[in-house]
Amino acid sequence: MRIPSAELLPESAAAVLVAAGIGAGSRVCCALSGGADSVVLFEVLLRLQPRLGFDLVAAHVDHGLSPSSAAWARTCAERCAAAGIPLQIFRVEVDRTHADGLEAAARAVRHAALARVACDWLAFGHHQDDQAETLLFRLLRGSGVRGAAAMRAVEAGRPGRLRPLLGLRRMQLLDWAGAHGLAWVEDESNAELRFTRNAIRHRLLPVAKDLFPAAVPNLACAATHFAEADELLGELAAIDAAACGAPLLRRADFLALSPARQANLLRRMLIGLDAPLPGSVVLGEALRQLRGCDSAHPLRLPLGPWACCAYRDRVWLELAEPPAPQERRWQGEAVLRWGADELRFVESVGEGLDRVRLELAGEVLLAPRREGMRLRLHLSRPRRELRKLCQEAGIPAWLRDRLPVLWVGGEPAWVGGIGVAVEFACAPGAPGLVPDWRPGGVPEAAPSD
Repeated sequence: MRIPSAELLPESAAAVLVAAGIGAGSRVCCALSGGADSVVLFEVLLRLQPRLGFDLVAAHVDHGLSPSSAAWARTCAERCAAAGIPLQIFRVEVDRTHADGLEAAARAVRHAALARVACDWLAFGHHQDDQAETLLFRLLRGSGVRGAAAMRAVEAGRPGRLRPLLGLRRMQLLDWAGAHGLAWVEDESNAELRFTRNAIRHRLLPVAKDLFPAAVPNLACAATHFAEADELLGELAAIDAAACGAPLLRRADFLALSPARQANLLRRMLIGLDAPLPGSVVLGEALRQLRGCDSAHPLRLPLGPWACCAYRDRVWLELAEPPAPQERRWQGEAVLRWGADELRFVESVGEGLDRVRLELAGEVLLAPRREGMRLRLHLSRPRRELRKLCQEAGIPAWLRDRLPVLWVGGEPAWVGGIGVAVEFACAPGAPGLVPDWRPGGVPEAAPSD
């Protein structure tokens, strides 16, 4: 059945919401700038709310970059008040000296503000013309397949992102707005050609459309093809991750992959950590060093906020600069936070630390290692330097200062990734506590053979 033109826009948006599983109990936030696209989205969501049963709120980000920004915020507040929809207004400061330019800086603070909204989904008014501009922008910057996939109509996350109008041309949105008597504000900066996206919109796309009248829908179609390719690369990475034992990769299995698959797997692991992706040159150099490095030589290669590490027969990702842990006093808690890490005490019988001794101790501290500390793990062996124990356990030097140590009465009773000192070990049949160290940003406590 052919959908009447007046209903094409809301029905197209409804299909996206249904595909995302939006229904009763779903909390949807409309990112409302006050411009034409976001106003159309807001009105469409208002009309779909009774049918689909979701809860609707709105959010406006005031960047303070325009003399009219306060007026735009008031316009959004009036629109939401008239519709009975709650509105949050975020007033932010944009770093005008941002290395990537004012556009990138404004986008970063905008998304950071919107991420604070208590909702399941953030809805944006992007349309097909925006998709074409985004694809051109990313291709010209040398983006890979994932970047060339541009925007998705539905992106899972916390919160997820919705673009219900992505399949429609901007002229369709303006026609619908005119037919329903909608008013909106105009951002004067949209005409400034010093901004890259504006230059693409006003200078590059018109030339493309002169040469190829269907340039915009064709570019949007290309983005869909890139998105499909990106999904296939994700599936391939999942296969390789399982084969290599992720998140702590078996070095031999990882190096047996082709260089392209190695790079794809590391990218997907970074995506899973919600980390920014390094450029091809940086990632390529890290893989080159990894392939040429002897397994006995520890390797730690920065990839932005995360680092690719290798030692012995393992390869993994960890935070490049983890938060410094602070000394913590243990007073019987089941869980202790220590920097980015977590230490759990699991009740046991005949395993781990002697629970009674811990409870009777005058002071139990979770703290870093101390210079010259030694530990005895077996009755038949003497106390040994932590450095030697770390070497045997396959713990590289840069991780050793991060190892949590449980100090009981000034003596080391347990070291993460190493084990329990024999003097503090639980006797058979006695109540014990097994320390379970969960490092933040490291896949396992101690990469080992």
